[in-house]
Amino acid sequence: MTGCPRGMLPGGSGLPTDMARHWIATRPGDLEVFDLVEYDVPPPAKGEVTVRVSAAGMNPADYKHVASGDPSGFPKPVGYEIAGVLTAVGPGTEIASGGGAVGDEVLAYRISGGWATELTVPAGDVFARPASIPVEQAANLLLAGTTASEMLHVTGVKEGDAILVHGASGAVGVSVLQQAAMIGARVIGTASEGRFEEVRRFGGTPVAYGDGLEQRVREAAPDGIAAALDCIGTDEAVDVSLALVSDRDRVVTIAARPRAEAEGFRAIAGAIPESQAYRDGVRADLVRLAAEGRLEVPVARSFPLDEAVEAAELLRGGHPGGKLALLP
Repeated sequence: MTGCPRGMLPGGSGLPTDMARHWIATRPGDLEVFDLVEYDVPPPAKGEVTVRVSAAGMNPADYKHVASGDPSGFPKPVGYEIAGVLTAVGPGTEIASGGGAVGDEVLAYRISGGWATELTVPAGDVFARPASIPVEQAANLLLAGTTASEMLHVTGVKEGDAILVHGASGAVGVSVLQQAAMIGARVIGTASEGRFEEVRRFGGTPVAYGDGLEQRVREAAPDGIAAALDCIGTDEAVDVSLALVSDRDRVVTIAARPRAEAEGFRAIAGAIPESQAYRDGVRADLVRLAAEGRLEVPVARSFPLDEAVEAAELLRGGHPGGKLALLP
């Protein structure tokens, strides 16, 4: 699937300019359905901007959301968040943070098709990138950050609470750790022993997964657990959460929806309208916190855009050691 040339070089040489490329999922399925293709970037209409991608963030949702679905909805562009440079601005258009001119450094979320060299997106999803936020971090800030913020919000976490976070060393968990610390809550975070220092670095008290987890959490928080936030979706995480927190409105998962529906605790997801509205509303605050150095996004590794499938395989393995970024 190859688009037509976007234009010619100045001087009428007849040679096509470099074409944009993006990753698409050609049909429902696993990573074998991903394909890197050339395509024409549409010019921005009113309310849109075009961004040359400097870094694309990577998230499990990128491949999970194409694992199944109506085949008529494919091919689908892949990727939800980026950092880059404005190359065109639609008429009468400002980005979400105000202004916006060709050459401005920006970040964007929630968009469609971020695994790309260039793309046109709604201006309302684009924010100026403060120079203090490295580009790979900027490209990975908002999906995990807004999810973490909503988890704390729906469980009513407040100053003085002791909370349990399952998967505290993962991308969402690390953001929860930092945002909970700003609230004044104490976090007991589950992790593998090899990731304990990451949990401690962001202010949490680490406890190991496995047999005896409930007792270890009770020993770490003898006055009790006020809320439980599940980032991993295992039966162990759900069972321990329900054993420790009697109020099921203060238990939330982003990965165990069937159990949440069956047992009456909260499940959130970006596709739920209430979740989407909340997450969209906190994006600017999270950009500000990151610019102030109060919210960090640990990045483990960057890959060339051509190696996106290999990067996704590392991410899917569950232990990348931090966020991954694609660099066109």
